[in-house]
Amino acid sequence: MNKTVSLIASLCMAVATQLMAQAKIDNRLAASADVFSQILGKPGKIPQDLLDKSVCVLVFPAVKKVGGGVGVSYGRGVIACRSGVGMNGAWSAPGMYKLDVGSLGAQLGESSTDIVLLVENQAGAGKILSGRVKLGVGASAISGPTGATAVATHDTKADILTYSRTKNGLFAGVSLLSASLSADDEANKLLYGKVITPSQIVLDGSISIPLAAKALVAALADASPKRM
Repeated sequence: MNKTVSLIASLCMAVATQLMAQAKIDNRLAASADVFSQILGKPGKIPQDLLDKSVCVLVFPAVKKVGGGVGVSYGRGVIACRSGVGMNGAWSAPGMYKLDVGSLGAQLGESSTDIVLLVENQAGAGKILSGRVKLGVGASAISGPTGATAVATHDTKADILTYSRTKNGLFAGVSLLSASLSADDEANKLLYGKVITPSQIVLDGSISIPLAAKALVAALADASPKRM
């Protein structure tokens, strides 16, 4: 009897743990949709031309600083890309990603910062979708310009444009050189029910968009339905 009770308790704990992990992923997807929508509505927002040119968007809500002073900042977020061989199609199902800002935590200046990255070309997308990349080394990244007149002045050769929004509402481009992006394999496995790579998720047109991710994908589709 004791063994049976112990087994039932273990099963209940395992189910509860999985449900908690799933809830965290659902919350991450919901927060990412909210951050993306709010950043687009900010004065001096991301230029529409740059968003329309992008092949992928990464959103990291509430990136937190760990430790004081020059402590590292670490966040978990999502990536979605335009589907198709030329990455000109509809927005894909999202992949789960991690961001390690390293010693640049002091630059962010806040305990919680929302970060959005625009991937401007397929070469940059390939580097990120490989599973792990260091910005400024594996892929070129610059602080993204803001405002309608900023498009002509930015570096058109950059793979990635980076933006941030602090807790007090300030919105601007932010330099994330030396930050690392990596696939959140455990979260992807939980979300899709199998071991799956970011490349498979966003480039395979047969991957269905999870219910919890529909708001994010809809926000992307409303903001930029077609790649220009």
